[in-house]
Amino acid sequence: MSDAVLIPDAVPQRRLTRQALVSWGGNTIAVGGDAPVRVQSMTNTDTADAIGTAIQVKELAQAGSELVRITVNTPEAAAAVPAIREQLDRMGVDVPLIGDFHYNGHVLLTQYPDCAQALSKYRINPGNVGKGDKKDRQFSQMIEVAARWNKPVRIGVNWGSLDQELLAGLMDSNARQPRPRDAQQVMYEALIASALQSAERAEHLGLPGHQILLSCKVSAVRDLIAVYRELSRRCDYALHLGLTEAGMGTKGTVASTAALSVLLQDGIGDTIRVSLTPAPGEARTQEVVVAREVLQALGLRSFVPSVTACPGCGRTTSSVFQELAQDIDRHLRAQMPVWRAQYPGVETMRLAVMGCIVNGPGESRHADIGISLPGTGEQPSAPVFIDGEKRHTLRGDRIAEQFLDIVNNYIQQRWGLHRSQAAHVQSPRSEEDEGASGSPALTPWTHAN
Repeated sequence: MSDAVLIPDAVPQRRLTRQALVSWGGNTIAVGGDAPVRVQSMTNTDTADAIGTAIQVKELAQAGSELVRITVNTPEAAAAVPAIREQLDRMGVDVPLIGDFHYNGHVLLTQYPDCAQALSKYRINPGNVGKGDKKDRQFSQMIEVAARWNKPVRIGVNWGSLDQELLAGLMDSNARQPRPRDAQQVMYEALIASALQSAERAEHLGLPGHQILLSCKVSAVRDLIAVYRELSRRCDYALHLGLTEAGMGTKGTVASTAALSVLLQDGIGDTIRVSLTPAPGEARTQEVVVAREVLQALGLRSFVPSVTACPGCGRTTSSVFQELAQDIDRHLRAQMPVWRAQYPGVETMRLAVMGCIVNGPGESRHADIGISLPGTGEQPSAPVFIDGEKRHTLRGDRIAEQFLDIVNNYIQQRWGLHRSQAAHVQSPRSEEDEGASGSPALTPWTHAN
């Protein structure tokens, strides 16, 4: 007998980290530990424009961003933060705000205490808090404010603003070694050392270790993977993942997805941001959509029901399946704000809209609900599979409408009941109406939960 090959578990084993709590009002977002990987984003408005910034924060939160970062770079921006928070509260948006500080954070946090309190978390870049003696003093001022107001801090190192004194020291030390490492490896070490040394100092200054998060951002996929694998090996702080300056359009989306997916599959990462450069006129919310899609594709979280659709080929010269897949996806996303509260668990639903008989029936059986549309030259009928069994055959001009009715009914039957009740729903299978063009009979069915 041949030796069996052990196939690793598809769900990655999460790295054990300390857990930070990012709160505003009654909304507390746990990051790290046993919490799900969190999605965050950042505004690109002038923070001094309190109304404009509050509107964009609301848009990002409604798109699914659980934390939103805003730039705090001037006295005017710092003064506007409480007004932004107040405006969001009036709109019923309790998403925590993160203040992004560079160069003058020590001044703004100390001179604008209302700003310090209105923010739920601070981001500090150790590469630009000052030089020489000022560096330690100004870093200490920010950490002391965070400790005073019990605010978590992300110590975010970026290779574009790396501590040059630290890098130069490591380069000199490396040059004296019998077998010096290449410059790239030294840069990796400088990024990691900057983060870890800053975190150690923050704890020494009184900030609890569980309220510290780290990031070491670079803009190349392989570099990011290498740095985070080493960083995760050397600490247990919660880690923020993101490819800095990922770029525009498909380039930014693909690069971010490639980097984040490898690390998340390794169990590394507690919160993510996809740093996309929006095209002129494009919604800022696209970066939230991509981040959520990455987590859902990896099976780490479920946000909206997923729709599997074939890409099309010479067997599917009609655009019917493409239009139906698009209509279904649009319908599901539009209904989710209501369904999330009304039908808990519906976000895990899997649908399949397939274009011909090659993979159509098989894919449809694997989904909760699937439809296999007729391909070119096939019999003009569309079998519908529910929980792996063929339940209906649709024909005529109203297939899309009928299928949506089936989907809506399925959701009501499966998630509209309490789970303990749903397990006992018993009903005969609906009879297939092989010759009818009207809507099929929609009756309850049994679910294994």
